[in-house]
Amino acid sequence: MKSPTYLKAYIGLFIGIITVSASAILVKLADAPAGITAFYRLFFTVVVMLPLFPRYASTFRRIPMKVWFGSALAGISLALHFILWFRSLDLTSVTSSVVLVTLQPLFAFLGSMIVFKTRHTLGASLGVLFSILGSVLISWGDFELSTVAFWGDALALAACLAVTVYLMIGERIRQDRPLYTYTFIVYCFSMVTLLIYNCLTSQDFFHYPTKDWVLFLLLAIFPTLLGHTIFNGVVKWLGVTTVSMSILGEPIGASILAYFIFGETLSVLQIIGSLIILGGIAVYLIFESRIHRRTNPALDNVTAATK
Repeated sequence: MKSPTYLKAYIGLFIGIITVSASAILVKLADAPAGITAFYRLFFTVVVMLPLFPRYASTFRRIPMKVWFGSALAGISLALHFILWFRSLDLTSVTSSVVLVTLQPLFAFLGSMIVFKTRHTLGASLGVLFSILGSVLISWGDFELSTVAFWGDALALAACLAVTVYLMIGERIRQDRPLYTYTFIVYCFSMVTLLIYNCLTSQDFFHYPTKDWVLFLLLAIFPTLLGHTIFNGVVKWLGVTTVSMSILGEPIGASILAYFIFGETLSVLQIIGSLIILGGIAVYLIFESRIHRRTNPALDNVTAATK
């Protein structure tokens, strides 16, 4: 495959940031319950991917049982992430929810220490501490506003933990699996999980306004397929660190859109907390990427993913 120019790669990366930034706004605009919105996001994603299935059908043969199990766990984690995050958007501001969800690199930091026994640099550890401080400031500011907003922040953090599990599994499985094969399996498991969840909670699957059906489709096409696909495409040329850093632009884009669409404003604590979180994640990624490149440069071709 011919390498694209770096200008085209960065343009693609910018488009990916814009589409992912719209995710929280689209969810907030929908009147449907969180579980239903999440289900149809995955349902329409799978539907759009189906025409490509014959081309990749051979890659689904002889998949090891451990890959099926891992993919199922990843799909369940992704479903849980969507349920918790979408619900958090009903309780707290777009900015607080999105910023807290972007703590996923830091949960991955802790997960790698516990699960994979990874040793991290002092600089990366300081980045984690700064980001935790920022999340405390955001939650404290929301607690002053209302206990409802505070619990919304708690759900956003739980959603962040769920998506971290999904990403950690994906990083291992996708080393030797085509992108389409892995994502299609995961999306299917996630969709089925959400279907079961909505059935158990007796949700209505059909009686929603036309606006919601349009929003479901937009969530599938833009943040899920277009945003994720672009990130997965340009990471080969720009590197996983650059793509991961770019994801930090999502809270900024979401906050700008929330200001114009919902009239949401930020408290001083929210602004300070958001800046500290973003700065902490930046420090973490910078220091961690140095060790990452020295110890295993080949992993820079592992595809990065986002919500």
